[in-house]
Amino acid sequence: MEIILKNVVGMIAGFLGAIGVGGGSVLILYLTLFLTMPQLEAQGINLLFFIPCSIVGLCFHIKHQLVDFKQAIPLVIFGIAGVILGFFLNRHFDESLLRNLFGAFIILIAATQIYSLFKSKNSTLNTEH
Repeated sequence: MEIILKNVVGMIAGFLGAIGVGGGSVLILYLTLFLTMPQLEAQGINLLFFIPCSIVGLCFHIKHQLVDFKQAIPLVIFGIAGVILGFFLNRHFDESLLRNLFGAFIILIAATQIYSLFKSKNSTLNTEH
């Protein structure tokens, strides 16, 4: 039964990642909350999970001409720099702090998504009158 649950969580995380929601958040929450895995280990597994998923997604996006390389290249360069900085900094933080920061980040993302949903519904209602 446990292997089925892991496969379902992997598929949900992959699906959410493909549609741009951030399947890694689901995966990290599953690993830390349900499997009680340490935060840094869960993040490492999430990154390993992300590599093949992102390659497949990138191939589809390139095929459908949905990638603006002029915009993407600086983001990739600075993203890599951020990863290196984050790797060295996270070794100096307590795991409970990392969990709390991740939780706060998830709440912030959810709040902004809910706000934008209500804002778009209100603007749609205002334009109909």
